[in-house]
Amino acid sequence: MDAGGTDGPRDDRGEGGGVRTALTGLTTRGRSFLAAGIAAAACAYVLGQSDLLRVGLLLGVLPLACATVLYRTRYRVAGSRRLSPERVPAGSEARVHLRVDNVSRMPTGLLMLQDRVPYVLGPRPRFVLDRVEPGGRREVSYRVRSDLRGRYPLGPLQLRLTDPFGLCELTRSFSTHDTLTVIPRVEALPPVRLGGEAKGYGEGRQRSLALAGDDDVIPRGYRHGDDLRRVHWRSTARYGELMVRREEQPQRARCTVLLDTRGLAYEGAGPDSPFEWAVSGAASVLVHMLERGFSVRLVTDTGDSVPGEGTDGFAGSGQGTADAAGLMLDTLAVIDHSDGTDLSPAYEVLRGGGEGLLVAFFGDLDEEQAAVAARMRQRGGGAVAFVLDGGDWAREPADVPGALDRGGDRLRMLREAGWTAVGVPHGATLGELWRLADRERTALAAAGGEGTR
Repeated sequence: MDAGGTDGPRDDRGEGGGVRTALTGLTTRGRSFLAAGIAAAACAYVLGQSDLLRVGLLLGVLPLACATVLYRTRYRVAGSRRLSPERVPAGSEARVHLRVDNVSRMPTGLLMLQDRVPYVLGPRPRFVLDRVEPGGRREVSYRVRSDLRGRYPLGPLQLRLTDPFGLCELTRSFSTHDTLTVIPRVEALPPVRLGGEAKGYGEGRQRSLALAGDDDVIPRGYRHGDDLRRVHWRSTARYGELMVRREEQPQRARCTVLLDTRGLAYEGAGPDSPFEWAVSGAASVLVHMLERGFSVRLVTDTGDSVPGEGTDGFAGSGQGTADAAGLMLDTLAVIDHSDGTDLSPAYEVLRGGGEGLLVAFFGDLDEEQAAVAARMRQRGGGAVAFVLDGGDWAREPADVPGALDRGGDRLRMLREAGWTAVGVPHGATLGELWRLADRERTALAAAGGEGTR
């Protein structure tokens, strides 16, 4: 991404502020020279020493002359910035490449290059560039890293000009800037079969329709151009006209990821907080399901979804998979706590969402909100809930096998409603809990099969 192109420093010269700007650029050495010159000139006037007056004039005029020449210097310099990569997971590094081109016919003097970056990305980078010949270029780079997801502006790029004596420095700023997107951490998940219902109905009707490819047996009237091999002779004899089988419109398997963003449901802040774990978990499930070919959508407790998302979510096959994943990760990069107190808006959205797999990440649930969450499960699809308890996260990291027993009545309410509910202890990884949820679903399915027999 070329950020600057032929972007050059902004020229802040004005009719009334030119002298003031030049004088403010004097360094400590330049101000000392000017003060010494004034003092020497005053002493020469009092003592009547003409030689001392010449020394004072030299000391006073030299910094003023350097400031004037530097201020009037018109370097034509183009700057550009390139991010590699433009989207980086939290905790990973990105490299920023800066390029300065001298597009004028005269060489530059000593240049000091400085880029503005937020403090969370690290210290402000500074570089010293030697003389740049006409038509020449200089390239430098630096690294940035953030443990906190978000969108961070980079720039504008600043160029500091200095004279050979170090008496004056002037700063020029470029006009363009870029944005670095720090997305949540995405964990690779094992390919388990969580799409089925809790009582063992296979992988769900939506998945079977997407993979079957069989023709719909409902016939329709023959149209010019239809393949005669699709003629349905039994319907033709019944209706007295030529009938053909409809071509099935394959339905893709659906997965909805629900993220609880209520501020009162989570305790703490920072990269290791339970809310950041939930955001990272939602991102991991979204990417995993897209790679498996599901149509995926993201819903929050407020009922909001990703801008540009269709009614069935984003399709998870073809060339649009990376774009859909990028759009969802960009949304999760800036998601924050909501002011909501209940899960009712999300329930209203999910109630008419049809069948499919539902994966939810809940914070602390009281009895009322646990009842609302229990009603979210659809009859035609599986439902997996990861419940984060702030009390558990305040203690030392616990073993993952005990996750099924955490949460007490809340998890029990969800399981009785058909959810595969798993408590999330501090220090657990989503991959471990993902396998644990699959084992729990398998056990429930086996128990349901035994009860049926």
